Amino acid sequence: MRKLLLSIILFSSIALFAQDIDKEKEAIKKVIQTAYVEGLQNEGDIDKIDSGIHPDFDLLGIGKDNNMWKYSIKDWKAKTVKKVEEGDLPRKGDQVSVVFKNIDITGNAAMAKIDFYIGKKLAYVDYISLYKFEEGWMMVNKIFYKME
Repeated sequence: MRKLLLSIILFSSIALFAQDIDKEKEAIKKVIQTAYVEGLQNEGDIDKIDSGIHPDFDLLGIGKDNNMWKYSIKDWKAKTVKKVEEGDLPRKGDQVSVVFKNIDITGNAAMAKIDFYIGKKLAYVDYISLYKFEEGWMMVNKIFYKME
């Protein structure tokens, strides 16, 4: 009887943990969809961007001669505001969409791998790092692979 009770407690704990992970994954998807896809890419909505992208966020890349570069969210938002002012945002043509390939969570740290589409064309594979702060999940950096 004691083994049965321990087994029930163990399986209940595992089930609750799995539900918590699923809930956190959904929260991460929502942050990326709202702040990155809608706010930054499709609409140019600064409030949406700020809702899920940390002020210290950096986009990291590899340039000519394998030199690393970084682009701050401050600069990216300034470029986004300019696009809104020039009428390039919100997007009128092909919309950006993403497909979530994997989300890995350990404690308050997470990594999301997504396929980034412009219209129907796969343009990038993104790796987005997130931390969970008191107010929720926030994107803190991104690296990517540009599809040829």
